[in-house]
Amino acid sequence: MKQGIVLGIILTSALTLLYAIHVGMFQSTSAEYTTVKLPDVVDYNFHIKPILSDNCYTCHGPDANKRKAGLRLDLEAAALSELPESPGKFAIVPGKTAQSLLYQHIMADDPEQRMPPPESNLTLTLHEKRLLAKWIDQGAKFDRHWAYIPPKKGALPNNTSSAWEQNEIDAFILAKMEANGLVPSKKASKETLLRRLSLDLTGLPPTAEQIQKFLTPIGDTLDIAQVINEFLAMPQYGERMAQVWLDVARYADSHGYQDDSYRTMWPWRDWVIHAFNRNMPYDEFITLQLAGDLLPNATLEQVLATGFNRNHPITQEGGVIQEEYQSYYVTDRTNTLGKGILGITLECAKCHDHKYDAFSQRDYFEMYAFFNNVNEKGLQMDAVQAANQKYFADAPFITITDKETADVLSFINKPKGKDVKVMVMDEAMPRPTFIFDRGQYDALGEEVVPATPEAILPFPESYPKNRLGLAQWVSSTDNPLTARVFVNRTWAMLFGKGLVETAEDFGVQGSLPTHPELLDWLSKDFMEHDWDIQYLLRKIMSSATYQQSSIATEEIKLADPENNFYTRASRFRMSGEMIRDYVLATSGLLNQTIGGESVSPYQPEGLWEETNAGGNRGVLTSYVQDEGDKLYRRSLYTIWKRTLPPPTMTLFDAPNRDICEVRRQKTNTPLQALALQNDVQMLEAARVLAQYILLENKNENDVVRYAFQKIMIRNPKKEELEVLEGYYQDALQTFLNNPENAEKLIAQGAYQLPRTDPSKTAALMLTAQVIYNLDETITKE
Repeated sequence: MKQGIVLGIILTSALTLLYAIHVGMFQSTSAEYTTVKLPDVVDYNFHIKPILSDNCYTCHGPDANKRKAGLRLDLEAAALSELPESPGKFAIVPGKTAQSLLYQHIMADDPEQRMPPPESNLTLTLHEKRLLAKWIDQGAKFDRHWAYIPPKKGALPNNTSSAWEQNEIDAFILAKMEANGLVPSKKASKETLLRRLSLDLTGLPPTAEQIQKFLTPIGDTLDIAQVINEFLAMPQYGERMAQVWLDVARYADSHGYQDDSYRTMWPWRDWVIHAFNRNMPYDEFITLQLAGDLLPNATLEQVLATGFNRNHPITQEGGVIQEEYQSYYVTDRTNTLGKGILGITLECAKCHDHKYDAFSQRDYFEMYAFFNNVNEKGLQMDAVQAANQKYFADAPFITITDKETADVLSFINKPKGKDVKVMVMDEAMPRPTFIFDRGQYDALGEEVVPATPEAILPFPESYPKNRLGLAQWVSSTDNPLTARVFVNRTWAMLFGKGLVETAEDFGVQGSLPTHPELLDWLSKDFMEHDWDIQYLLRKIMSSATYQQSSIATEEIKLADPENNFYTRASRFRMSGEMIRDYVLATSGLLNQTIGGESVSPYQPEGLWEETNAGGNRGVLTSYVQDEGDKLYRRSLYTIWKRTLPPPTMTLFDAPNRDICEVRRQKTNTPLQALALQNDVQMLEAARVLAQYILLENKNENDVVRYAFQKIMIRNPKKEELEVLEGYYQDALQTFLNNPENAEKLIAQGAYQLPRTDPSKTAALMLTAQVIYNLDETITKE
């Protein structure tokens, strides 16, 4: 007995001594001890939960089927309870680190006792172990996941260099800078700011009239408020915002799957542009898309908005099992709500309880139930292609005729005389919903009714248990996710990445916000201002943070290499759509018609033929290039075939739109450079720009300068102009000596202008092509 007591005292003393060493009570020569300082107060959400999530939740998290030793660490009550397999033992004893089995196991030398176990290939760093120890010592305080706590407007930081601040955003940004010994960069030039604002709000470079209006006044400053107002009032603003939303909404012009034939959903795209241009509040914007058809006395426009829910792939293969594909469609709608609007990986709970977030499989199918009442078949065909009307008898379509274009749907750019059918939602087929065993559509388990995850926000009894009730829940000011997710995605659109980098995942495995207080303040402010999207954009763009130069000192780059502290403006390549639109606009080719059917611009021959299934449905089995000004519509309107999206857009990381995407990949490949150098659209634009300059500019010594100004929205530096002038003169001499090569080069593209000197045209065309291929041209500075 005495021997056991003595052994226990020795063991406890040893662990206490070891703990004391690890929290820094003893000096050590280890670099980890001396260079990584522990915070004064260890925060559960920002210090502890990421460690537990990455290393422990697989075996000790929400998934009951994978849980080991009866230990659950994601819930406070469970984590602090007596271990069911070790009576009298506790994984965590608040304030008593040495007595906590969690600490004993993470510090164990014996591989049989160490956690995480060696076979998991996971290891804790010394700093992580010290954090866990200090957290337990400080009372092991738990908290709800940060993203599920409703945002609050905290007090603004009081900074020593507050003269730099232009609004509340800057106060939060500057506080982080000062805490890390950093300072902001200088303000960007007015030329850079005008181009930046134009790209961010219209997706296009400023027009010649806007350049004249805003850049000619004497002085180095730009009237930011006036510029923002002008761009927001342009119809191109709606196109810019719609381009981003189409990825979220997985918009396409084809059904997907093997046959992948045409579908008519472009009137819904026209509605999205219209909604942004009339500055529809975001809560209304998502309510109409989720449940516009369920509003009292729903208008045709409100029903049309629900096409959002029908944008998913739909099969047309004759041998499919109807129930199987119906389940795919409902699954898609459920997943899109989770990822695109709530910023959660809800789909991970379809086959089993979520392994990291507090979502059960039951939670998943209760959300699924909201979308499971649509009168649709697993096999669907567009009315235009369907050989047999039975394929879509009773299916939820609306028909838009000339009368509705001219009346309630006047914003739709519909050709006269065409009878257009668009897929929408209805509640005409109430059906029971069951939990699918392992996610299999034909393995029905317990029946469930529509409900929402308690971890986020309980579903109020006063809300109807249908999509309208779901929309009310999503757009409630009590919902902790909806405003945060949209504010973060707007920030990412402007800065290249969100305050939460994983814009699609605000869950436990997602990134932590770099500036949580700022994200909360902006989200709450957004809701307080009636979910006004243009108000949000004005607020961000009016900040000194947004208006910084992207050119930073070497010291700042070293101290903040990823620009996590926003010590400078973020500099990143534009999307493929924006690059093409930029080239069309600066060359004078861009057709600025708003809305309408999708178009077929230049594309390499034979691509669709190589990927079609050999069917006879016809519409999308071969690519028929458009003619005339349809070739030069904005990229937003380029026809989108799911099995083969526009190839140049794909090279620049556009998704195929099979599923909801909120964050495009950012790759850098040789194919991108080759496309910019050789694509017929690029060559034609350079040729047209060269011809316009030669037709309009009588001073031949100034043609290179003019081309540079037109493309770059600034004057060339002396050394830039010298290099380009030299290139132009060399090219001109080459073509004068070989006029047949000039003729071949300027034959690129279908657009015709009055003939100009072939050699001069070819030489200036190549010079413009060089400028179009500059990094600065395709980058938002």
